[in-house]
Amino acid sequence: MILQLMQVLFTIVKIIWYIYYGDNMLKKINLKILIRSILVIITFHYGAYLQLIPIKLLHIDIHNISNQMIVLLSAFSSISLAMIFFFIYRKDLKKEFKKFIKDPMENMDIGMKYWMIGLIIMVVSNLFLTYILKSGGAANENTVQSMIKSLPWLMIIIAGFFAPFTEEIVFRKTIKDVIKNKWLFAFLSFLMFGGAHVMDSAKTLVDVLYIIPYGALGGAFALAYYDTDTIFTSMTMHMIHNIVLSLVSIIML
Repeated sequence: MILQLMQVLFTIVKIIWYIYYGDNMLKKINLKILIRSILVIITFHYGAYLQLIPIKLLHIDIHNISNQMIVLLSAFSSISLAMIFFFIYRKDLKKEFKKFIKDPMENMDIGMKYWMIGLIIMVVSNLFLTYILKSGGAANENTVQSMIKSLPWLMIIIAGFFAPFTEEIVFRKTIKDVIKNKWLFAFLSFLMFGGAHVMDSAKTLVDVLYIIPYGALGGAFALAYYDTDTIFTSMTMHMIHNIVLSLVSIIML
C-alpha cells in the first residue's frame, strides 16, 4: 500500500514537471546545479553513516548503547552535515545573508505569515489524524521526544539550530536552485520534507498521511524562501519553530 501510494505521488510530480518544462526540460536546467543538488540530497540521506566515525574511533559498542550516546552521535552527524553543506554553499549563503539583513523586518514579516499558515494546517491535520483516524502519533515525533528526555539542552542545539540549517539547504535550497516555478517548488518541498520525516518509519496508510502536517511546514518555508529570495527567512522561522517546540517538550517532561 505504501509503495503504491509513493508511486502515485511520484507520477503526479512527473506530470506537473512535464507540464511546466515541456520538451525544453533539459534546456531550462543547469546540469551542474542539478548534479550538486542531487549529491547534497544523497549526502543528507546517508548522513547518519557519519556516526560510524566516532563509533570506530571510540570503539563504541552499538549493541549496548545508551540514549545519551545516541543523542551525542546524532549531534556529531548533524554538525558534520552542517559543516559540509556550509562549505558547498558558502558563496550563495553569503549573498543571501546580505539580502536578508538588508530588510530583515520585511523578510521576517513574510516568513511569519507563511509559518502561521503552515502551523495552522499542521495543527488541524495532526488533530484529525490523532482524534478522527485514531493514530498513535508520528513515529518520528516519538523518537525525537525520547531523545529530548535523554539530553534536553543538547537536543535544543541540534533540533533548534543544526537540523533547520541542514534541512533548509536540502529541502529548500537544492530544490529552488533547480525548480523556478513557485508552486512546483513549494509542492516538491512539501512532498520531500514530509516524506523524509515519515517514510522510514511508516507502517500503515495513516502513518503515511503524516506527510501532510510535516509537509505543510515544508511548503510554507518554501513559499517564504521564494518570496524573499533568501534562505535565511525560512531558516530563521524553522529555527524558531523547532526551538519553541523543544522548550515546550522540556517544560512538559
